[in-house]
Amino acid sequence: MPVHPPSDPEALSLALGGSIASTSAVTEVTRRLLDYFTGGTVSAGARLPPERTLATSLGVGRSAVREALAALEVLGVVDVRPGSGTYLRSATSELLPQTLSWGMLLGEPQTRELIEVRHGLEVQAARLAATRIDDDSVRRLTDHLAMMRASRSDFPAFVTADMRFHQELAAAAANALLDQMLQSVRSLVRVWVERALSDAEQAQRTCTEHGAVLTALRRRDATAAADAMSAHMDSAGRRLIASLEGGEPQA
Repeated sequence: MPVHPPSDPEALSLALGGSIASTSAVTEVTRRLLDYFTGGTVSAGARLPPERTLATSLGVGRSAVREALAALEVLGVVDVRPGSGTYLRSATSELLPQTLSWGMLLGEPQTRELIEVRHGLEVQAARLAATRIDDDSVRRLTDHLAMMRASRSDFPAFVTADMRFHQELAAAAANALLDQMLQSVRSLVRVWVERALSDAEQAQRTCTEHGAVLTALRRRDATAAADAMSAHMDSAGRRLIASLEGGEPQA
């Protein structure tokens, strides 16, 4: 029998660890939900409580829960179905709770190395995707890029659309191990990705870089896709490192 979340607000609050009193509510909400969803108390495929119920149980605003669920959707933990609700996916990596914790603890040297690792994985994903992508994936990538362009002044929404673009591209590469590795890397660097984006000009530059990747994918040009992704990762890496150093992101 499927195991569903408790419907009683007090029981749910207890299962989630009580109210949150933190200046970084979204990060803490994400950690709590991830622990809860992957802890074996909720069955894969179960419909999760509404945002309002989760927010009340955690003692935070609905926006914090919404952003946390968006992050978990990007990481492949939950499936958000408009008009239906949010469901726990069945293929959640056992490494995700660990990697999210690591991401909160990594120092600057390890994060720099992780940025280099991400560069290689994303380039390989683009190269493979160019030879394996179908028209439906191209359409979804186009939609994610359109959302990025529409959210250039709404940074949380922009970051979510950006991560979904990369998630769709990795899925199009049709290599399950590569996809799982990229999911783990995204969970480690997400907090730095959010900090690295600070103005609309950077958002526009990122859109342009994603557009070049998408153009190459439409043409099924593996070399061009890999080159465009490498250029994007170089640019994104500079911004991430600048945020690590506490300085202004570089052009």
